[in-house]
Amino acid sequence: VQLQASGGGLVQAGGSLRLSCVVSGRIFSREVIGWFRQAPGKEREFVAASRGWTGTTGFYRNSVLGRFTISRDIRKNTVYLQMNSLLPEDTAVYFCAAAETGIRDPDEYDSWGQGTQVTVSS
Repeated sequence: VQLQASGGGLVQAGGSLRLSCVVSGRIFSREVIGWFRQAPGKEREFVAASRGWTGTTGFYRNSVLGRFTISRDIRKNTVYLQMNSLLPEDTAVYFCAAAETGIRDPDEYDSWGQGTQVTVSS
């Protein structure tokens, strides 16, 4: 499975961005697609994940609940992360990744895309 993330950029606090992750290869072998982020000097942390290519279920870290929404378009093999009401502390490099099982632990994911930078100015 290969993943290609895009959609990052510079936005003011309170603004929105939508990240995209195009998944290719044996996509149905990986039920879980997750988004992680890593800020300078910090460990990579879980942001959101969805399980299933149809009837998906979303999971979120507490600090993004109500602001971020994960979704999938099976026709485009793409997973989106809609980020609203962005805060300066959301600034990080965002990565998408795929796993057979597991949701929040990055060690459960065995395929990673390249990162896309999200910068939120105050």
